[in-house]
Amino acid sequence: MTKSITRAAQAVVTGAGSGIGRAFALELAARGGTVVCADIRLEAAQQTVALIEARGGTALAVTCDVGDLAAVERLAEQAEAFFGAAASVVINNAGIGIGGQNIGQVTIQDWRFTMNVNLWGVIHGCHVFAPRLRASGQRGGIINVGSTASFAVAPSIGPYNVTKAAVLALTETLSAELAGTGVAVTALCPTFVKTNIVKDGRIAGGGADFAAKLIAWTGVSPEGVARKTLDALDRNQLYVLPQIEARMIWRAKRLTPVLYARGAGLLNRFLLKKVVA
Repeated sequence: MTKSITRAAQAVVTGAGSGIGRAFALELAARGGTVVCADIRLEAAQQTVALIEARGGTALAVTCDVGDLAAVERLAEQAEAFFGAAASVVINNAGIGIGGQNIGQVTIQDWRFTMNVNLWGVIHGCHVFAPRLRASGQRGGIINVGSTASFAVAPSIGPYNVTKAAVLALTETLSAELAGTGVAVTALCPTFVKTNIVKDGRIAGGGADFAAKLIAWTGVSPEGVARKTLDALDRNQLYVLPQIEARMIWRAKRLTPVLYARGAGLLNRFLLKKVVA
């Protein structure tokens, strides 16, 4: 029987101060793991660590701006010092939400900010940790948190779509490069999850209210998403689409790409009316 990757893991989770990142950290600790909880907000990371310790687990809070390569390199060094060895599981989760404006309306500053966190943050995580995981010789894994937005091309969230599509391509490439090394790679592509992404993100105008309503109506718990994704990593499963609508969009895009693109245009007109209303 293949040894579990996520049981008793030495794990690093970025964006661990809330939402899916916190859920990953708590679930890994519940599986007997030791967790480095990284977040740009140290207090939020410390709150996650307190929750883990209250349940008898072991964790460390670390400040990390994933958009800064030097900060991610320091994170790897801090993790190795804490574990006494290389990390066995790395979850590149940190990200922000952005939306409410079409391409041409979104400022270049917002494009750059989104790419720095959502894309460069994951690139930095893979760049720093993948060689360490390979060199360790142990069974391990990397989870990159993407989104159904990586292939759904929903309107009015252009920077988010672009960064998440790049994360998916990066994950697929990394999976091919690490095949046969004992390091599994998984891309998480959820739809709506009950997190603070709207509150903490850059979603303009009525788009924020509309997104918040969608999350409230259709969002699933981050805890369930974390459990499902960690189980998938244990199976060396590349794609995790935790909700039925994500799987439906995935199939529709591939089976009928032209019709799907037309439907996206109709959705844009519908959303514009809803956001303005």
